[in-house]
Amino acid sequence: EWPETGRLALYLLGLRATCPLPEPGPQRLLVTWLKYYLEEDWAGSRRHGQPLTSYYQYSLGVLALCVHRKRVREEVIHRLLAAEHHGRFRHTSGSTVDTEAVAALAFTCLVQERLVGSRLAAELQAARRRVRRRMVEAQDPDGFFGNVYSTPWAMQVFIATNTCRTQPAYGRAMAALLENLDAFTTAATMAQVLPVLYGRSYLDIASMRCQEELDTLMPISAKPPTEMLGNMTVRLVVECPEPRCPQHRLYNRTVSTPAGTSLLDVLRAATVQGPPNFTFVTQDTSQGPFLSRVLGMEARQQQRSYWQLLTAPGTSLQMGVADYRPHDGETLILRLSEW
Repeated sequence: EWPETGRLALYLLGLRATCPLPEPGPQRLLVTWLKYYLEEDWAGSRRHGQPLTSYYQYSLGVLALCVHRKRVREEVIHRLLAAEHHGRFRHTSGSTVDTEAVAALAFTCLVQERLVGSRLAAELQAARRRVRRRMVEAQDPDGFFGNVYSTPWAMQVFIATNTCRTQPAYGRAMAALLENLDAFTTAATMAQVLPVLYGRSYLDIASMRCQEELDTLMPISAKPPTEMLGNMTVRLVVECPEPRCPQHRLYNRTVSTPAGTSLLDVLRAATVQGPPNFTFVTQDTSQGPFLSRVLGMEARQQQRSYWQLLTAPGTSLQMGVADYRPHDGETLILRLSEW
């Protein structure tokens, strides 16, 4: 079975944040499972020199264990340190900000919770400084670290290390974030940005005094979105690289949908507007629907492949299929890529 490192790590972080009743049995079992996944994640892909899932999920696993004040084997920590030192976080989409930020948060937590010795703590602090410096250097003119979704992760690093007030890059990022809050529409992305808006990081979960926390969660009724009249037409293109697909471009036609609908709605409309027949499959994840199969071509994590979403001529979308809303006349590209 494929390791569920990232999903279980996020669940444990969320569980700790809800101040559960003091029933250690179920939590202890989940922590044990996460430790097991961390070992399976690495052992199953030892010949590749990287985790089966990704360094992002691997770092989340270490962070979740630390927040629960559980010791992590030094070998596990050294794997992350080696990956940071040798630049192994990078993948084909270019940005490594979210992965580096989660790793830096894990490093910071291990030091703050005193779960490592002094020598290893010094190495973790040095790695954290390197990550922080790279994030500042990589900040784009709009103020984002990587993109709008990786920016909250990076900002949490500055918060956790008490450098947000002395770092001008943090202020620029906050200004950019406040202008783009409408991009955070899923529970997972909201959970990343909300702590930052309150000047907190996931590390603060470890020091919460649950008996002093008030139950202030109140349901709200969201206003229905403004109805947009009329239709729009977009061009949908599906690409697959050689030699896997000698034909390269597998699909290329215009699709008509109501104005203001999502990319997911465009894909649904394409299935009934053939020929040629269009098919796709999605999987539910914590980040929303994940495009897993298009025209029978499957993106497999074991092969480190995924369906990249782009708008012509080659701009990668920073939203998922359920969040992105195309505009009339736009060309959308689904490209089977490797990471």
